[in-house]
Amino acid sequence: MVALESTVISHGLPYPENLEIASAMERTIRAAGAIPATIGLIDGKIIAGLNEGELERLAVTAGVTKVSRRDFGPVIAAQGLGATTVAATMLVASACGIRFFATGGIGGVHRGAQSTFDISADLVEFSLSPVAVVCAGPKAVLDIGLTLEVLETAGVPVIGFGSAKLPAFYSLDSGFELEHWARDAAGVARIARSHWDAVEHGGILITNPPPVDVAMERGEVERLIDEALKQADILQIRGKAVTPFLLGHLAKTSGGRTLRVNKALLVNNARVAAEVTIAYSTIG
Repeated sequence: MVALESTVISHGLPYPENLEIASAMERTIRAAGAIPATIGLIDGKIIAGLNEGELERLAVTAGVTKVSRRDFGPVIAAQGLGATTVAATMLVASACGIRFFATGGIGGVHRGAQSTFDISADLVEFSLSPVAVVCAGPKAVLDIGLTLEVLETAGVPVIGFGSAKLPAFYSLDSGFELEHWARDAAGVARIARSHWDAVEHGGILITNPPPVDVAMERGEVERLIDEALKQADILQIRGKAVTPFLLGHLAKTSGGRTLRVNKALLVNNARVAAEVTIAYSTIG
């Protein structure tokens, strides 16, 4: 099985692209021979394996709560709708015995965190839940260098899929080299098996570059991010609202190019996660 988050449906992409991509990711995983399990909260119940109607509710309903580890209690008590972040999805996947999870990018250390202390709970969850997350690296709007430092401190292995270069979500290369990488799904699966044989707890980050035909140049992305951060500061956008605002601003100022990359890498990551899951299941 491959876990999928639901925040990308309710907060990451606009309708109807959010529902289309959620369905495309599930189809891609099935086509590779694995079983998708999109995770979310429906009327206060945690569900691993949302059906079509539940996916659509998260896609079209306004005000869906963005659920991280700390938010389960309030949403369950209120019998509300909740979309799980990377951290919350890892927690539920671990409880269900699901080892692999596909998403777009992980949260991390925000730029300027030295003064704001804005660090995603995703990084904390990596030190707790034994789940491997396939993504296109940390979200490009983050401080990627500091995010890697926190992952290292937490003992989280970062494994490159097919490349030793750490991707930067929209771009093939963030400028950071990885110490560990594997050429194919079988190689990644062997590393995951060996890691969990040696270290019982904690997750693994598997980085998969975005498709070459849609990837953007890092310099262009950095310029767009700088503009978006300035606007967020002017509008005094803080906390959980920052990332959705930045992603929306980037989509607008790039003429939709960042949205195209986002959609393509989500499906690509789903494919890779399914391939690694199947390879992992064949290891004795």
